[in-house]
Amino acid sequence: MAVDLDGLSVLSEAFWAVSRRMREASVAAWASYDVTPGQVRALRVVERHGCGEDDAPEGVRASELAQHLRIAPRSVTEVVDGLEAKGLVQRRPDPTDRRALRVVLTEQGRALTRELRATKGAESQRVFGRLSARDRAELARILAVLAEPEPGG
Repeated sequence: MAVDLDGLSVLSEAFWAVSRRMREASVAAWASYDVTPGQVRALRVVERHGCGEDDAPEGVRASELAQHLRIAPRSVTEVVDGLEAKGLVQRRPDPTDRRALRVVLTEQGRALTRELRATKGAESQRVFGRLSARDRAELARILAVLAEPEPGG
């Protein structure tokens, strides 16, 4: 039987229940777009880190994509292959290193990332919209604290 230290077990269970609900809703929505959670993460990384200072799509080196996704470089090849087969990304030569390739979102990939963001936003609104603006702000503040690495860790 779990020991409840000042409600921490209850808090942990509630946190995981909301997290699980959000993940299940996201996975269900992504399935209708024929993309896996790993592919969605990769699209987000390419979108977030794939533009230069002038917002021109430079793409992300495959090695950088692997680092952001915390997967092996050979695994990122499979992810990119799948996204490329769906017309969502393309590989381009790296202008500064001819041995390297960059992964760039296609127009179809940019459109899909916008749709996925809207879908996730709608689910977030469904879950968190029940809270007052003040409660949402407080929850966001608390989660930001918890998302930071632990001191000394």
